[in-house]
Amino acid sequence: MSQGLDRKLRPETLLRVFGIAFFAYLFFGFMLLPCLNTLTSIFRTKNAAGETDPFAVIRFFLAGKMKRYVWNSLKLAIYLVVTVNVVGISLVLLTEYFDIKGARILRMGYMTTMIYSGVALVTGYMFLYASDGMLTSLMKNAFPDFNPNWFSGFNAVLFTMTFACTSNHMLFLRNAIRGIDYNTVEAARNMGARPFKVLLKVVLPSLLPTLFSLTVMTFITGLCAMSAPTLLGYDSINPEIVRLAGSSTADEAFPQARAALLSIILAMFTIVLLTVLSAYERKGHYLSVSKTKAKLQKQKITNPVWNVIAHIYAYILFIIYMTPVVMIIVFSFQNYSAIKGKRLDLNGWTLINFIGKQDYTYTNDRGREKTVVGAISGVFSNEKTLGGIKLSFLMSAIAAALACVIVVVACNYIFNKKKSKLSGIVLEYSLLFPWLLPTILICYSYRTYFNSNDVWYVGNTNLYSKENVRFLIIMAYTVTKLPFSLRMIKASFYAIDDELQDAARNLGSSGLSTFLKVKLPIILPSVLAVFALNFNALFTEYDMSATFQSPQGITYAMVIQGMLADATRGANMNALGRRCASTVFIMIVSGIVLYLVYGVGSRDLGERLEIRKRRRERWEKLFGKTEKKEVNKTL
Repeated sequence: MSQGLDRKLRPETLLRVFGIAFFAYLFFGFMLLPCLNTLTSIFRTKNAAGETDPFAVIRFFLAGKMKRYVWNSLKLAIYLVVTVNVVGISLVLLTEYFDIKGARILRMGYMTTMIYSGVALVTGYMFLYASDGMLTSLMKNAFPDFNPNWFSGFNAVLFTMTFACTSNHMLFLRNAIRGIDYNTVEAARNMGARPFKVLLKVVLPSLLPTLFSLTVMTFITGLCAMSAPTLLGYDSINPEIVRLAGSSTADEAFPQARAALLSIILAMFTIVLLTVLSAYERKGHYLSVSKTKAKLQKQKITNPVWNVIAHIYAYILFIIYMTPVVMIIVFSFQNYSAIKGKRLDLNGWTLINFIGKQDYTYTNDRGREKTVVGAISGVFSNEKTLGGIKLSFLMSAIAAALACVIVVVACNYIFNKKKSKLSGIVLEYSLLFPWLLPTILICYSYRTYFNSNDVWYVGNTNLYSKENVRFLIIMAYTVTKLPFSLRMIKASFYAIDDELQDAARNLGSSGLSTFLKVKLPIILPSVLAVFALNFNALFTEYDMSATFQSPQGITYAMVIQGMLADATRGANMNALGRRCASTVFIMIVSGIVLYLVYGVGSRDLGERLEIRKRRRERWEKLFGKTEKKEVNKTL
């Protein structure tokens, strides 16, 4: 009996029990119940007489203007599927399939959207094309009748998101086209097929599974768009949900229930699309290749006219991608007057947008000079901006780490319980549950459900009140990153050899010790990569932060979005310059993270040993001869 009791009180058993209890608490408390509360709130609406009317919101939706937001989001998603696929496929073909001069430089330009996105990316395009943007100002000077507000609404959102969403093509479709067996291409060419026929009949069909997944991802992105519609003035679902969430019944009819209904509609679209994608993936798609796979070789465009057209098209796209990046970087080092006038001043180079403070002196209407102390400040000298950076850094790091820890423990449990598949399947699908719901629905559910003192399992504490909202944001960050972390980390567990575990077990190692000393070192590079990618995405995240809207939860992305208003009010004269500097800072942080993940982190052991060898050889060439000369002099 004592042995059985000791077995139950082992640290491994206690940790397992604690883990199961914690996950059940996390799933029911922060995934299921808040979303169910949002769903049921639609049918708890009260009419003007104070009576519960379950269908009041639905009648309002059918009779009012709410349908417009759904249609606008659907319209954007449908158009994006076409434009993003056309541009994204052409980018990959130009850099990976066709022999285009300067392909490496073009690829770097096309992949700039990976180092800045969301609010930062929209900022770059607005700097050029907004009513007071650089290119718009040039067009107004050249053509007085030119409409300065041309870059707004649907066309502006479509243009911006078309070039913002091609990063997935440059990641996934690029890998897919690199995996094509060149023997199949060569066989088609030997049978007399022309290059474009080979492309249409051999290459593109093999990319269909990847293209289908990218299409679904693009559709969901357009459907759930937030930052671009908000900043460019387009009425879509997500911005309207955020607006309604901050409204009250004194302002308009049952705003909270309307926000809940829009969230549920968004969730229904997402669930249907993910179901279709899963069914398509389960069918299986296979490409018959030769036993000895050949690396794909770039194809020359033999027709001189088409060759010139392809090169022109490639470099036009390069200019579109690179112009915002270059202008943002250049003007982040320009003074206030140069940025305000959108003109490059060779004598106006400064670091004030990054660091330091200055007073601003101007002449008022009466001809008197006035000075505003500290009206010009840099990113790292402005309290509001620095506070947003610190808060976003801390919350993103905690959430990214927490998501990785939860998923690592869950994956270890799933792989240890291979015989009892049911428990593993339940756990895995529970972690994938947030993928079925739009991010805005999860955040809105948190905001409404935890904005009370009646939730017993969080100690009857209002989590939306004051500093508590930061904990709520961290939980939202963590929950929304669980599915992605699971898909990535679970793949790394397949690389663990079962013989290593058997050997550790035969040596008397416990399950916990085996995990810490054998499994964890193997999967650690993948876990760190997932942590870095999660942190990179959350550090500049805007959608979730905007949904919570609290003075104590102002993140870096919200600070950047508010800099335009600061400049208009005169609260900080170089707010636009600080906005450019903030975008550059985000590019640097994202670039370092991506280099660590896809640069250093993607190298295998052989590559690392080769790099170390080359470094040693260079060191010996530089300093080895000097050491030999010193030795000879001594002798």
